Amino acid sequence: MNIRRTFGFFISVRFSLLSLFLVSIFALPHGFIIAQQDACTTNTVGKTKQQLQADLEACEREIAQWTGILNSTKEESASFSRDVAALTAKINLAQTNIKAKNVAIASLGKNINEKEIKINQLDKKIEDGRGSLGELLRKTSQIDSYSIAEAMLSNKNLSEFFIDVDTYAATQRSLAVVFEELRGNKTQTQAEKEALAKQREAEADARAVIEANKKQVEISQAEKKTLLAQSQSKEVTYGQVLADRKAKAAKIKAALFPLRDVDTAIQFGTALQYAEEASKITGVRPAFLLGIFTQESGKDESGTFGKNVGTCVITNLATGETKSTVSGRVFSNGIHPTRDLPILQDIVDDLGRDPLSTKVSCPLSYGYGGAMGPAQFIPSTWKLFVDKIKSATGTKIPDPWNARDAFFASSIYLADLGAGAGTPTAERTAACRYYSGKNCYGVGGAPNVGLGYGNSVLSHASTIQTTMIDPLQDL
Repeated sequence: MNIRRTFGFFISVRFSLLSLFLVSIFALPHGFIIAQQDACTTNTVGKTKQQLQADLEACEREIAQWTGILNSTKEESASFSRDVAALTAKINLAQTNIKAKNVAIASLGKNINEKEIKINQLDKKIEDGRGSLGELLRKTSQIDSYSIAEAMLSNKNLSEFFIDVDTYAATQRSLAVVFEELRGNKTQTQAEKEALAKQREAEADARAVIEANKKQVEISQAEKKTLLAQSQSKEVTYGQVLADRKAKAAKIKAALFPLRDVDTAIQFGTALQYAEEASKITGVRPAFLLGIFTQESGKDESGTFGKNVGTCVITNLATGETKSTVSGRVFSNGIHPTRDLPILQDIVDDLGRDPLSTKVSCPLSYGYGGAMGPAQFIPSTWKLFVDKIKSATGTKIPDPWNARDAFFASSIYLADLGAGAGTPTAERTAACRYYSGKNCYGVGGAPNVGLGYGNSVLSHASTIQTTMIDPLQDL
């Protein structure tokens, strides 16, 4: 009897524990349940490309789950618990993104290694082909130098002469084959090198995303810690926290965002609005576009926008000579006299501006100046995009010195340069080309003049995103 009671007791306890386990599982929000075998992992050592692909797909599923959880918190009533849950989801989402990018980097590493081996093999084939080509050319030269008259007067009989002729024909055929192989190997090598460059760009982009997500985790963890402390304090209500956030957001929006070569600055909230409007048409990230304008307007050591001093006015409408409004220095290479000056005069005439008081950029240590307005468009470049700017803004006569027109113009041009892809490499390359007309790197990987500009723009964009745009979200 005691044994039966004891056995029944254990059965009852096991059933109760199982029931509690099942209840706890089904009570969890959708998305928290991730099968162990399907979980996103950072263990990439010794795995095949197929295994890494499976890991990446698992990470992508987990990213989708955390994204769904984060979105669901936005539908709940504002409260301490809602905000803590949202920050937790945001942290987990960023951490899963980091895992996914690490898996992607491991997979890219294998691809890069394969490409490098393939390129080395092709280079060896090309080198061997050149050797064969040289030998065949020497044979051809020897046969070419042996004339028919010499053959007839030589001690060789007729059959030997025709053997030489056959050898010559065979050599010519071999030359054609080697030439074709060399061309094919060179074409394939170039294709492999281009593919390798793209793989390396993708790897660099993945590493940049990892760093951005690490910063996001750090910021969100600090916010969560503060929020948990506030929720446990009897002196702070959620209403006060919300009011503080709104006050901070209002301060950010009201901050002046001075633009180059315009009479009055606009507020950051207005600048962000223009950038977001343009982004809907072009796909260019608002923070990146604002980073471009920050770079163009200049920034002093205190962090104040609008400190660029490279402004000139035209002094000679025939030669394009300009004068600095700051130093009074005269530049004979102020504006390109044939490419840009006539177009600039048409633009200011259409806008009813005085050409001799209209501000343009002073030239750098090389080339010409004459760039117009906040977006710093050269007149000939503005002319190329003016129809697209009209269509996007609904303005009959777009004005390079008007803030909204300048934002749309810059966004359209940057999209044309590839910035709409949104990757760090695409944005940096677009910024370099926006500044100098060249890619960030030249032949052999040597940095071009615009690289510093491109890196600076990305740095500005990152700061603007984390300190000015993100705090305005979900208010």
